[in-house]
Amino acid sequence: MSKKYKAIFFDWDGTAVMSRQAPVEEVVAAMKPLLQQGVKLVIVSGTTYDKIAKGKLHEHFTKEEASNLYLGLGRGAYNYEMVDGKPVVFADCIPDKNGLLTIHDICYQVHRELLEKYNLETDIVFSRPNYCKIDLMVNDERGDQLFMQEDEMSRVKNILSEHGINGGLKQMVSISEEIGERFGTKVSATCDAKYLEVGISCKSDNVNTILSKFESEGIKAEECSYWGDEYVGIEDGLFGSDSFMKTEKTKNGDFYDVSSLEGSRPENVEVLGGGVSTFVNFLIEQGKR
Repeated sequence: MSKKYKAIFFDWDGTAVMSRQAPVEEVVAAMKPLLQQGVKLVIVSGTTYDKIAKGKLHEHFTKEEASNLYLGLGRGAYNYEMVDGKPVVFADCIPDKNGLLTIHDICYQVHRELLEKYNLETDIVFSRPNYCKIDLMVNDERGDQLFMQEDEMSRVKNILSEHGINGGLKQMVSISEEIGERFGTKVSATCDAKYLEVGISCKSDNVNTILSKFESEGIKAEECSYWGDEYVGIEDGLFGSDSFMKTEKTKNGDFYDVSSLEGSRPENVEVLGGGVSTFVNFLIEQGKR
């Protein structure tokens, strides 16, 4: 592609690296020239900083390079910039203890209703800053590749159908939102097949917050690109986690999917396929411009 971007937003697992245990040297080497040129690079991921290059990503860059590196993590919970070469949160969406306990109560009630009404067993991961992960496929493990796997969608649809949940994952989202309302909380519920994630923010909050910061420096939405591997439609009208990078604020940017999964995508998302190598090669080419 001929366009030179001033800011590049990208998912980490499955887009920049194959897994959290994979070496980061290749993507770091591709990032360095861009950071040196003043291009803003933004990692947008559902995970926390300690899971990105084992919490040592900043050590791969000089202070000057790191000054152009940003991270939007935890499904909207944390937004980082680098100060003197080290990560510092400049904006967050973290509830107080009572707010967090309310999220836990909502997710436990989702778990309870799925078991009580549909006899569907789930597990809950509570140890997240402002959301919980509800495991809908408790007998399926992802190993160290934590992004959505190719055959998960059909399996979870079968599981839900077997338990009389005919509305699929959309119904899971609706159940979560309805229970949130009962607790007086507007929840953000997303799903990547295996996990239903229920909290008070999502990747949309990350990209909107960080783009607002860039706009104050003169960078426009159309000068940015957004890369991921989970744009694909999970169900009709319900898309993967990276689709939440496309918002009213960011919509004039360019959106690219490195996944080869079959299915629909949000409007104007270009499917490139090729996985991590496609994204790394893009960074390399951008660095030469």
